[in-house]
Amino acid sequence: MNHDDAQWHAVPEHNAHDQTLPEAIGCCRSRMFTLDTGLNYIETHYTPNRHLAIFSQMPQQVPRMVLTVALSGHSRFQNNHGNPIDFKSGYSTITTFNASEGSRLYQDRQAVTQLRFSMTQAWLERYFGVGAFAAGFALNAVQVVSQHPSAATTLLAARGLLQNPLPAGAQALFRQGQAMSIVATELGHLLAAAPAQSPRLSAHEKRLAEGARDILSAEFKNPPSVAELSKRVGTNPFKLKQLFHIHFNTTPYALLLDIRMAHAHRLLVTREYPVAMVAEAVGYPYAGNFSAAFAKYFGFPPKQLSRRI
Repeated sequence: MNHDDAQWHAVPEHNAHDQTLPEAIGCCRSRMFTLDTGLNYIETHYTPNRHLAIFSQMPQQVPRMVLTVALSGHSRFQNNHGNPIDFKSGYSTITTFNASEGSRLYQDRQAVTQLRFSMTQAWLERYFGVGAFAAGFALNAVQVVSQHPSAATTLLAARGLLQNPLPAGAQALFRQGQAMSIVATELGHLLAAAPAQSPRLSAHEKRLAEGARDILSAEFKNPPSVAELSKRVGTNPFKLKQLFHIHFNTTPYALLLDIRMAHAHRLLVTREYPVAMVAEAVGYPYAGNFSAAFAKYFGFPPKQLSRRI
Protein backbone atom coordinates (compact mmCIF):
# COMPACT_ATOMS: atom_id res chain seq x y z
CA MET A 1 0.00 0.00 0.00
CA ASN A 2 1.29 3.44 -0.83
CA HIS A 3 1.33 5.89 2.06
CA ASP A 4 -0.16 8.60 -0.16
CA ASP A 5 -3.32 6.52 -0.59
CA ALA A 6 -4.16 6.93 3.10
CA GLN A 7 -5.67 10.37 3.27
CA TRP A 8 -5.61 12.55 6.38
CA HIS A 9 -9.09 13.56 7.56
CA ALA A 10 -9.75 16.45 9.92
CA VAL A 11 -11.38 15.71 13.30
CA PRO A 12 -13.20 18.26 15.49
CA GLU A 13 -10.19 19.53 17.43
CA HIS A 14 -8.66 22.31 15.34
CA ASN A 15 -5.04 21.18 15.57
CA ALA A 16 -5.54 17.44 15.07
CA HIS A 17 -5.77 15.32 11.92
CA ASP A 18 -6.93 11.74 11.66
CA GLN A 19 -5.58 9.12 9.25
CA THR A 20 -7.51 5.86 8.98
CA LEU A 21 -6.64 3.03 6.60
CA PRO A 22 -9.41 1.10 4.78
CA GLU A 23 -11.41 -1.23 7.06
CA ALA A 24 -10.48 -4.22 4.90
CA ILE A 25 -6.89 -3.90 6.16
CA GLY A 26 -7.89 -3.91 9.82
CA CYS A 27 -8.10 -1.34 12.59
CA CYS A 28 -5.33 1.11 11.67
CA ARG A 29 -5.52 4.72 12.78
CA SER A 30 -3.15 7.63 13.42
CA ARG A 31 -3.79 11.08 14.87
CA MET A 32 -1.41 13.99 14.31
CA PHE A 33 -1.23 17.16 16.41
CA THR A 34 0.80 20.28 15.71
CA LEU A 35 2.08 21.28 19.15
CA ASP A 36 4.50 24.04 18.16
CA THR A 37 6.20 25.45 15.08
CA GLY A 38 8.53 22.59 14.17
CA LEU A 39 7.05 20.06 16.61
CA ASN A 40 4.41 17.47 15.62
CA TYR A 41 3.03 14.66 17.74
CA ILE A 42 1.54 11.50 16.18
CA GLU A 43 -0.38 8.70 17.92
CA THR A 44 -0.43 5.44 15.97
CA HIS A 45 -2.73 2.49 16.73
CA TYR A 46 -2.42 -0.35 14.20
CA THR A 47 -3.91 -3.85 14.33
CA PRO A 48 -3.83 -5.07 10.72
CA ASN A 49 -5.53 -8.34 9.77
CA ARG A 50 -2.71 -9.18 7.37
CA HIS A 51 1.00 -8.48 7.03
CA LEU A 52 1.07 -4.85 5.99
CA ALA A 53 3.66 -2.78 4.15
CA ILE A 54 3.06 0.95 3.81
CA PHE A 55 5.35 2.53 1.26
CA SER A 56 6.53 6.00 2.14
CA GLN A 57 8.47 8.53 0.11
CA MET A 58 9.48 11.86 1.62
CA PRO A 59 11.50 14.13 -0.69
CA GLN A 60 14.33 16.37 0.44
CA GLN A 61 13.10 18.72 3.16
CA VAL A 62 14.26 20.52 6.27
CA PRO A 63 16.24 18.19 8.56
CA ARG A 64 14.09 16.43 11.17
CA MET A 65 14.60 14.28 14.23
CA VAL A 66 11.90 11.77 15.17
CA LEU A 67 11.52 10.26 18.64
CA THR A 68 9.39 7.08 18.57
CA VAL A 69 8.13 5.68 21.88
CA ALA A 70 6.87 2.14 21.25
CA LEU A 71 4.28 1.23 23.87
CA SER A 72 3.17 -2.11 22.44
CA GLY A 73 3.85 -4.37 19.48
CA HIS A 74 6.67 -4.24 16.96
CA SER A 75 7.13 -2.61 13.57
CA ARG A 76 10.01 -2.08 11.16
CA PHE A 77 11.00 0.66 8.75
CA GLN A 78 12.82 -0.84 5.78
CA ASN A 79 14.81 1.97 4.23
CA ASN A 80 15.51 1.42 0.53
CA HIS A 81 19.06 2.75 0.94
CA GLY A 82 20.16 1.71 4.41
CA ASN A 83 19.70 -0.49 7.43
CA PRO A 84 16.24 -1.50 8.68
CA ILE A 85 14.97 0.17 11.85
CA ASP A 86 13.03 -1.91 14.38
CA PHE A 87 10.64 -0.23 16.77
CA LYS A 88 10.28 -2.52 19.77
CA SER A 89 7.82 -2.31 22.63
CA GLY A 90 9.32 -0.59 25.66
CA TYR A 91 12.03 1.20 23.68
CA SER A 92 12.53 4.78 22.54
CA THR A 93 14.14 5.17 19.12
CA ILE A 94 15.61 8.44 17.89
CA THR A 95 16.19 8.87 14.16
CA THR A 96 17.19 11.76 11.91
CA PHE A 97 16.64 12.34 8.21
CA ASN A 98 16.55 14.96 5.47
CA ALA A 99 14.70 12.69 3.05
CA SER A 100 13.52 9.09 3.22
CA GLU A 101 12.10 6.33 1.07
CA GLY A 102 11.09 2.91 2.28
CA SER A 103 8.38 0.72 3.79
CA ARG A 104 6.80 0.58 7.23
CA LEU A 105 6.11 -3.09 8.01
CA TYR A 106 3.49 -4.42 10.45
CA GLN A 107 2.73 -8.04 11.33
CA ASP A 108 -0.76 -9.42 11.02
CA ARG A 109 -3.03 -9.36 14.09
CA GLN A 110 -0.41 -7.68 16.26
CA ALA A 111 -1.55 -4.55 18.07
CA VAL A 112 0.97 -1.72 17.72
CA THR A 113 0.75 1.51 19.70
CA GLN A 114 3.46 4.11 19.11
CA LEU A 115 3.90 7.78 19.91
CA ARG A 116 6.10 9.81 17.56
CA PHE A 117 7.49 13.28 18.10
CA SER A 118 8.76 14.92 14.91
CA MET A 119 11.09 17.91 15.42
CA THR A 120 12.85 20.14 12.93
CA GLN A 121 16.51 20.92 13.48
CA ALA A 122 15.54 24.58 13.98
CA TRP A 123 13.13 23.61 16.78
CA LEU A 124 15.81 21.53 18.48
CA GLU A 125 18.29 24.40 18.36
CA ARG A 126 15.69 26.76 19.79
CA TYR A 127 15.33 24.64 22.93
CA PHE A 128 18.68 22.82 23.19
CA GLY A 129 21.08 25.40 21.71
CA VAL A 130 22.71 26.10 18.36
CA GLY A 131 24.47 23.02 17.03
CA ALA A 132 22.57 20.65 19.32
CA PHE A 133 22.61 17.10 17.94
CA ALA A 134 24.40 18.36 14.81
CA ALA A 135 26.23 15.03 14.42
CA GLY A 136 22.88 13.31 14.00
CA PHE A 137 22.19 15.34 10.87
CA ALA A 138 25.55 14.68 9.22
CA LEU A 139 24.10 12.25 6.67
CA ASN A 140 21.17 12.77 4.31
CA ALA A 141 19.96 9.21 4.82
CA VAL A 142 17.72 8.01 7.64
CA GLN A 143 19.93 7.04 10.56
CA VAL A 144 19.38 5.75 14.08
CA VAL A 145 20.89 8.13 16.61
CA SER A 146 19.85 6.16 19.69
CA GLN A 147 17.67 3.26 20.81
CA HIS A 148 17.24 2.58 24.50
CA PRO A 149 14.60 1.41 27.01
CA SER A 150 12.03 4.16 27.58
CA ALA A 151 12.35 5.96 30.90
CA ALA A 152 9.69 5.28 33.54
CA THR A 153 8.69 8.96 33.49
CA THR A 154 8.28 8.74 29.70
CA LEU A 155 5.89 5.78 30.00
CA LEU A 156 3.89 7.61 32.66
CA ALA A 157 3.63 10.75 30.50
CA ALA A 158 2.72 8.61 27.48
CA ARG A 159 -0.22 7.08 29.34
CA GLY A 160 -1.32 10.61 30.24
CA LEU A 161 -1.17 11.63 26.57
CA LEU A 162 -3.33 8.72 25.50
CA GLN A 163 -5.92 9.21 28.24
CA ASN A 164 -5.95 13.04 28.53
CA PRO A 165 -9.14 13.25 30.65
CA LEU A 166 -9.11 17.05 30.93
CA PRO A 167 -11.84 19.32 29.52
CA ALA A 168 -11.48 20.14 25.83
CA GLY A 169 -10.21 23.67 26.52
CA ALA A 170 -7.26 22.36 28.56
CA GLN A 171 -6.29 19.32 26.47
CA ALA A 172 -3.99 21.13 24.03
CA LEU A 173 -1.90 22.68 26.80
CA PHE A 174 -1.74 19.39 28.69
CA ARG A 175 -0.69 17.55 25.51
CA GLN A 176 2.10 20.03 24.82
CA GLY A 177 3.37 19.81 28.39
CA GLN A 178 3.46 15.99 28.40
CA ALA A 179 5.13 15.93 25.00
CA MET A 180 7.82 18.41 26.05
CA SER A 181 8.50 16.31 29.16
CA ILE A 182 8.97 13.16 27.07
CA VAL A 183 11.23 14.89 24.53
CA ALA A 184 13.40 16.42 27.26
CA THR A 185 13.73 13.08 29.06
CA GLU A 186 14.54 10.95 26.04
CA LEU A 187 16.81 13.42 24.25
CA GLY A 188 18.58 13.98 27.55
CA HIS A 189 20.13 10.54 27.00
CA LEU A 190 21.96 11.97 24.00
CA LEU A 191 23.26 14.96 25.92
CA ALA A 192 24.45 12.78 28.78
CA ALA A 193 26.19 10.40 26.39
CA ALA A 194 27.86 13.10 24.29
CA PRO A 195 31.37 12.76 25.83
CA ALA A 196 31.38 9.02 25.09
CA GLN A 197 30.43 9.26 21.42
CA SER A 198 32.38 7.26 18.84
CA PRO A 199 35.43 8.96 17.38
CA ARG A 200 34.78 11.14 14.35
CA LEU A 201 36.09 9.89 11.05
CA SER A 202 38.24 11.94 8.73
CA ALA A 203 36.95 12.81 5.28
CA HIS A 204 39.29 10.17 3.82
CA GLU A 205 38.00 7.46 6.18
CA LYS A 206 34.39 8.33 5.32
CA ARG A 207 35.20 8.00 1.63
CA LEU A 208 36.71 4.55 2.25
CA ALA A 209 33.61 3.36 4.12
CA GLU A 210 31.18 4.85 1.64
CA GLY A 211 33.16 3.51 -1.32
CA ALA A 212 32.97 0.01 0.14
CA ARG A 213 29.25 0.44 0.76
CA ASP A 214 28.73 1.53 -2.86
CA ILE A 215 30.56 -1.55 -4.12
CA LEU A 216 28.32 -3.81 -2.04
CA SER A 217 25.24 -1.95 -3.27
CA ALA A 218 26.29 -2.43 -6.90
CA GLU A 219 27.59 -6.01 -6.61
CA PHE A 220 25.30 -7.55 -4.00
CA LYS A 221 24.49 -10.54 -6.22
CA ASN A 222 28.15 -11.60 -6.42
CA PRO A 223 29.83 -9.56 -3.68
CA PRO A 224 33.56 -9.49 -2.98
CA SER A 225 34.88 -10.92 0.27
CA VAL A 226 35.81 -8.50 3.03
CA ALA A 227 39.47 -9.03 2.15
CA GLU A 228 38.83 -8.25 -1.53
CA LEU A 229 36.58 -5.32 -0.65
CA SER A 230 39.12 -3.74 1.66
CA LYS A 231 41.86 -4.14 -0.96
CA ARG A 232 39.71 -2.46 -3.62
CA VAL A 233 39.07 0.62 -1.48
CA GLY A 234 42.66 0.83 -0.25
CA THR A 235 42.65 -0.42 3.34
CA ASN A 236 42.80 -3.68 5.31
CA PRO A 237 39.98 -5.91 6.60
CA PHE A 238 40.38 -4.89 10.25
CA LYS A 239 40.31 -1.19 9.41
CA LEU A 240 37.32 -1.61 7.07
CA LYS A 241 35.28 -3.40 9.75
CA GLN A 242 36.19 -0.64 12.20
CA LEU A 243 35.08 2.04 9.73
CA PHE A 244 31.76 0.25 9.12
CA HIS A 245 31.16 0.02 12.86
CA ILE A 246 31.80 3.73 13.43
CA HIS A 247 30.25 5.17 10.26
CA PHE A 248 27.29 2.80 9.68
CA ASN A 249 26.93 1.09 13.08
CA THR A 250 27.01 -2.30 11.35
CA THR A 251 29.34 -4.80 9.66
CA PRO A 252 30.03 -5.32 5.94
CA TYR A 253 28.17 -8.65 6.03
CA ALA A 254 25.16 -7.18 7.85
CA LEU A 255 24.99 -4.28 5.39
CA LEU A 256 25.14 -6.72 2.48
CA LEU A 257 22.23 -8.63 4.01
CA ASP A 258 20.26 -5.37 4.39
CA ILE A 259 20.84 -4.54 0.72
CA ARG A 260 19.84 -8.01 -0.47
CA MET A 261 16.70 -8.15 1.67
CA ALA A 262 15.60 -4.64 0.65
CA HIS A 263 15.99 -5.56 -3.02
CA ALA A 264 14.18 -8.88 -2.54
CA HIS A 265 11.35 -7.08 -0.75
CA ARG A 266 10.92 -4.63 -3.64
CA LEU A 267 10.75 -7.50 -6.15
CA LEU A 268 8.34 -9.64 -4.16
CA VAL A 269 5.72 -6.98 -3.51
CA THR A 270 5.32 -6.46 -7.26
CA ARG A 271 3.94 -10.03 -7.41
CA GLU A 272 5.68 -10.42 -10.77
CA TYR A 273 8.47 -12.81 -9.76
CA PRO A 274 8.45 -16.26 -8.12
CA VAL A 275 10.48 -16.74 -4.96
CA ALA A 276 13.13 -18.84 -6.74
CA MET A 277 13.75 -16.06 -9.28
CA VAL A 278 14.02 -13.44 -6.53
CA ALA A 279 16.44 -15.67 -4.63
CA GLU A 280 18.69 -15.94 -7.68
CA ALA A 281 18.43 -12.20 -8.33
CA VAL A 282 19.80 -11.31 -4.90
CA GLY A 283 22.61 -13.87 -4.84
CA TYR A 284 21.11 -17.01 -3.30
CA PRO A 285 21.63 -20.10 -5.52
CA TYR A 286 19.17 -22.11 -3.42
CA ALA A 287 15.64 -20.81 -2.87
CA GLY A 288 15.39 -22.66 0.44
CA ASN A 289 18.35 -20.79 1.89
CA PHE A 290 16.89 -17.50 0.68
CA SER A 291 13.49 -18.25 2.21
CA ALA A 292 15.08 -19.08 5.55
CA ALA A 293 17.19 -15.90 5.50
CA PHE A 294 14.19 -13.76 4.48
CA ALA A 295 11.94 -15.23 7.19
CA LYS A 296 14.61 -14.66 9.84
CA TYR A 297 15.13 -11.08 8.67
CA PHE A 298 11.50 -9.97 8.29
CA GLY A 299 9.67 -12.38 10.58
CA PHE A 300 7.57 -14.03 7.84
CA PRO A 301 8.35 -16.08 4.69
CA PRO A 302 8.69 -14.49 1.25
CA LYS A 303 5.69 -16.37 -0.21
CA GLN A 304 3.47 -14.86 2.45
CA LEU A 305 4.66 -11.35 1.63
CA SER A 306 4.04 -11.72 -2.11
CA ARG A 307 0.63 -13.32 -1.54
CA ARG A 308 -0.78 -11.06 1.19
CA ILE A 309 0.58 -7.54 0.63
